[in-house]
Amino acid sequence: MKPDLHEANRLSWNAATVAHNSHKGDQAAFFRKGGSTLFPEEAGLLGDVTGLSVLHLQCNAGQDSLSIARLGAEVTGVDISDEAIDFATRLSQQSGIAVRFVRSDVYDYFRDAQARGERFDIVFCSYGTLCWLSDIGAWARGVAQLLKPGGRFVFIEFHPFALVFDPAWKFHYDYFNEAPVPEEGVGDYVAESGDGLVREGYERGVDNFSNPHPSFEFTWGVGQVTTALSLAGLVIERLDEYPYANGWKPFEGMRDIGGRRMAPPEGMPRIPLMYSISARKP
Repeated sequence: MKPDLHEANRLSWNAATVAHNSHKGDQAAFFRKGGSTLFPEEAGLLGDVTGLSVLHLQCNAGQDSLSIARLGAEVTGVDISDEAIDFATRLSQQSGIAVRFVRSDVYDYFRDAQARGERFDIVFCSYGTLCWLSDIGAWARGVAQLLKPGGRFVFIEFHPFALVFDPAWKFHYDYFNEAPVPEEGVGDYVAESGDGLVREGYERGVDNFSNPHPSFEFTWGVGQVTTALSLAGLVIERLDEYPYANGWKPFEGMRDIGGRRMAPPEGMPRIPLMYSISARKP
């Protein structure tokens, strides 16, 4: 693990989270009116969560955590960003949806929760989480340790093959990259995707955001992820790939094919833009 790079990422996320939430309007009102930020794919993977305990790793500002809690689950959300957890806690209070939020690096949380004897029916994470993990094996072991026997790991992520392209669809990044990738900082992907990532009431908010804190990302292929989960003792029940990206428009010419599912331009061959895993602890 690389705690120094994790700390750099914490600062970068603190800055970016302010910009991201500036575009989302009155989120508490959205939730009080019955809103949900879950896409059908993750809702389907989660299934009926009534009465179940759910650990949401890298929960960001808590919108999906609240959406899962609204389905009847007892949810704990964990994120490294102070700003994200502060916002999520306020959003929980203002919306009236109870979720426990914890500010922690996921690796620290694994250690501390293990010491406390915490166990969950479901561990969940989604969209843009793996690239912030410096040790995929330790992550998989942490997930497995915190699941109850028979518990499920539910995961949906942007496909690493799609992440080899620059915004103009030109090959730029190495799929098999073993070193941390330095970046200028977490960007304002919410503004870049417009109403793709905002269910209703997109606002202009922070304009031309430039992150003052650099960030560092890590590349994990599908084989590395599935192998790590298997070595941690989880049984992979489903691995699915999708020719679209939910809400996110990172490349030129992406188009909404319905339900805020963003696909490549017309005429371009279909490629996997997301994948999901459902696994179970024996």
